[in-house]
Amino acid sequence: MSNIAEPTLSLAERLRSATQAMHRRVERSTFMARLLQGEVDRSLYIGLMHNLQALYSALEQALLRHAAHPAVAPVVMPELFRSSAIEADLRLLRTAAHTTPPPLQTATQDYVQRLGTLDTTAPDLLVAHAYVRYLGDLNGGQALRRVVARALQLDEGAGTTFYDFGDRSSCQRLMLDFRHGLAMVELQCADQDALVAEAVSAFERHGQLFAQLSAPTP
Repeated sequence: MSNIAEPTLSLAERLRSATQAMHRRVERSTFMARLLQGEVDRSLYIGLMHNLQALYSALEQALLRHAAHPAVAPVVMPELFRSSAIEADLRLLRTAAHTTPPPLQTATQDYVQRLGTLDTTAPDLLVAHAYVRYLGDLNGGQALRRVVARALQLDEGAGTTFYDFGDRSSCQRLMLDFRHGLAMVELQCADQDALVAEAVSAFERHGQLFAQLSAPTP
């Protein structure tokens, strides 16, 4: 019998492994397929951004409230925050489309409620939601920015501030900084299993939101 211990996965590796299947499922959802193919009109895209702005606002306010928490602080990176960028994009898009804010989807309302619960009872689990949102934005944002701008016939940079993290080297630096933050969180996190489960749940919640966004309007 070998006495060599099995290598222990890092928190980042556990998060990636546990969420991989759900991540792939969400990416292949009807809504995301339409978005990636440039088949989302301005009204539907505004609906997506309106719902994401509510999520980011709740998440980022909670992260800032717990910026001194040892298991949260390493991933509190205001340069990643998207709420203000989405708000600016929505102002431009709504003005051009003469639209008013649509109601939030029930999946978004439930998600915001969950973030509020974590804010008051388990702030360390907010890290899971930061992981799902910010690394996803950094990895796929540049490609989506071009697709959205082309589909909605937007002038360069107009209405797509959400995806702007700087040039490729800036995106790479931000990803490395976030992953370094996860390594620091790993040293402080009391229950990594709960954090990993929360990340899986975050992807499930995104899947529910995308399904509701793509559902026919009654």
